[in-house]
Amino acid sequence: MINNPSQDTEVNNRTTQVFQQGGDGDGDAAWSFRDAKWKDIRVGDIVKVHKDEFFPADLVLLSSSYEDAICYVETMNLDGETNLKLKQSLEVTSTTLPDDDSFRSFAGAVVRCEDPNAHLYTFVGNIEIDGQQHPLSPQQLLLRDSKLRNTDFVYGVVVFTGHDTKVMQNSMKVPSKRSNVEKKMDRVMYLLLFSLIVISVVSSVFFGIATGDDLQDGRMKRWYLRPDDTEIYYDPNRPAVAALLHFFTAIMLYGYFIPISLYISIEIVKLLQALFINNDIHMYHRETDTPAHARTSNLNEELGQVDTILTDKTGTLTCNSMEFIKCSIAGTAYGRGITEVERAMARRKGAPVIANPDNMDKGNNSGIQQQQHFLSSSDSEGNNNKLAVKGFNFVDERVMGGNWVNQPRSDVIEMFFRLLAVCHTCIPEVDQESGKISYEAESPDEAAFVVAARELGFTFYKRTQTGVSLRELDPSSGKQVDRYSYELQFSFLEKFISLFAVVLTKNNHESPHTDSIVVKKLLFLLSISFLWAGHTRS
Repeated sequence: MINNPSQDTEVNNRTTQVFQQGGDGDGDAAWSFRDAKWKDIRVGDIVKVHKDEFFPADLVLLSSSYEDAICYVETMNLDGETNLKLKQSLEVTSTTLPDDDSFRSFAGAVVRCEDPNAHLYTFVGNIEIDGQQHPLSPQQLLLRDSKLRNTDFVYGVVVFTGHDTKVMQNSMKVPSKRSNVEKKMDRVMYLLLFSLIVISVVSSVFFGIATGDDLQDGRMKRWYLRPDDTEIYYDPNRPAVAALLHFFTAIMLYGYFIPISLYISIEIVKLLQALFINNDIHMYHRETDTPAHARTSNLNEELGQVDTILTDKTGTLTCNSMEFIKCSIAGTAYGRGITEVERAMARRKGAPVIANPDNMDKGNNSGIQQQQHFLSSSDSEGNNNKLAVKGFNFVDERVMGGNWVNQPRSDVIEMFFRLLAVCHTCIPEVDQESGKISYEAESPDEAAFVVAARELGFTFYKRTQTGVSLRELDPSSGKQVDRYSYELQFSFLEKFISLFAVVLTKNNHESPHTDSIVVKKLLFLLSISFLWAGHTRS
């Protein structure tokens, strides 16, 4: 529920495409997808949502721009997760309704589902087409306020709208956020107000008693007040009314006892604090070019104070950033990157820690021991000038720059980095202007593996429904070649992929030893898959 009326109006006036009949046509030709506002969408409408748009209501996925009717959804507004969720429609709807024209000749369907509820990850229903019922699951449900990503468009039928949607069912009234200082000020004000009332009541009581004694048997006790000729405010014949009127007079006279201006003073101080926060260079995040922005000044004095922590995983408290630093291939350790723990230790000692490549075990295949030494800040400045890549902190001249082809087990190293580039569920995004490739991953460690493979010469740049495409270094020719690897998903629940087979190059040459090479690669990939499965289970 949106408490801000302006935001509520903005959301209701968003537009999307709804399959409806135009006002100036008759027959099937008049039906098409037309722009409509979110507030005008009704249950049963067929909606077409394009890439990077929010879903206007809870939809049942009918088909998408992909051949197998899958789509990728970002649910950051629902659960805070930035990874993409995979959704797939039923085969009967994807084959029947592949494009806009197919809806004009569609005979219709009946969707039966559960009543509106707040359960985001459950959905029970069925769709009846041509007299046959097909079950629906959460895999076909697109929730409102989630965003369509990496998919050109999808078609969906509306099942819940407005306050019946699951996100609205989960919404609650936003509690009032007041700082401890404001709460203490309120208690002080209540105390002062109570004291003011007590003082006014006591003074009014004594005033009424004194007023009643001013005139006794025709004699004036306080003759200078002329009680025999006075107004109602000092009439000794009606002391109760005079006391009541004096109570209101006392409230006005003693009103300065309550410092109303204190609230104004504190608000001015908070406003100045918010300006200082917005211009604080120490609160500027250089990596994302994001300064601090105080959206409200109510909680300035509680900035940095932690009272209660409720968390279900360590990623909630940390930056949840993964870096590829070291790896072990065929018993040999590679990588001389610096971890955050090593950096923190170096800062305490006053100098940055830098791995010493000269002290590495060059002749020993174990390569486990690594010595480090401290350099002065001037020596480390040149190293810091290198362009940093998020998720990649790997330094080893033995494998970087294509030098892995000169290693004794170059074939194993090649397969290792190829697996990093292929065995994942990442989705590449290519910037059309710069040509740079970024990845949408389900977890930061998965993205770190793909980025590491890219930086080491194994670039994953395209994903299709049957496989992934790589651009890697060919050891024989020394040139970058495109390779296409077929993939087979081994376990959907554990979400790891086992690659069985076959790497095809554009310049494929037949060899009498092809079968034996394929068998060796299959055994190697199978062993890697089992190791990965055991790691995910642990």
